[in-house]
Amino acid sequence: MPERVELWWARRQFSRGAETPYPVGTYREAWAAYPSLIRQYHPELNAGVTLTQIPPAADVLLLWQCEAGHTFAATPGEQRSRPGRERRRSAWCPDCAELAQPARIRPTGVTRPTRASRQKTICPKTPAVPVGEPFISSCAPKPASAVEARLRADLSAVLAFTPGMNAVRVRRPFFDHVEVWPDILLPELRIAIEYDSIGRHGLEHVGKREDADRRKDRALRAAGWEVVRIRTGKLESLGPHDVQAPAWNRKQLGRLIDALRDIRGPLFVDAYLT
Repeated sequence: MPERVELWWARRQFSRGAETPYPVGTYREAWAAYPSLIRQYHPELNAGVTLTQIPPAADVLLLWQCEAGHTFAATPGEQRSRPGRERRRSAWCPDCAELAQPARIRPTGVTRPTRASRQKTICPKTPAVPVGEPFISSCAPKPASAVEARLRADLSAVLAFTPGMNAVRVRRPFFDHVEVWPDILLPELRIAIEYDSIGRHGLEHVGKREDADRRKDRALRAAGWEVVRIRTGKLESLGPHDVQAPAWNRKQLGRLIDALRDIRGPLFVDAYLT
């Protein structure tokens, strides 16, 4: 059961035999991908313990205060997993999230839906192609990132690959589809490239969204593909071939090509270089 930060800190002092069991800055890198949480955390509300002294997996109850002034208690794990499918800044605060989307009042006499009735049906638009086959999907969202378009253009300038493919058929449902939509597909190499950043409000590719990224990667690998993620900012690598960089620019292109060579071999990849 989570304990108050004062008790947790005192217990750590006793078990480690040190006045400061975790020096300031110990977990700075672990929290760096969560700027919204850094802004919400205030040492004066937590016995003077800074956020960089608290392990992200610690079972400790901390006090947080959002920019609207709401104060609430949550563990590090609860806060890091808070952003779900909502792309609102309010997703980081339970009070703001409730105000943004208040719970519906169910009319008297209305029965609660059963689990079977809530189950989503699988989209029937996926063509009957073999698992692992790339194709053009009508369900895939349109690219919304200018950086993603620049990454595709930079890669197209040095590597020959079939353009236009935006989906891969997978073995098991991913949400309500049996297809996934990587940012860039290299069909000849059977490699998917993803561009990851935390976005404007720090909601992208963290918490539950990071869990979805891992599921997506597993689905692709089970279909015979490999994944390279360009992880920008302070995002940590998810896979063995990911490229970490402050931001995307042409200087990173060589690192990306080297990652492709590590996966498929230099002779095979270099045959597609232009």
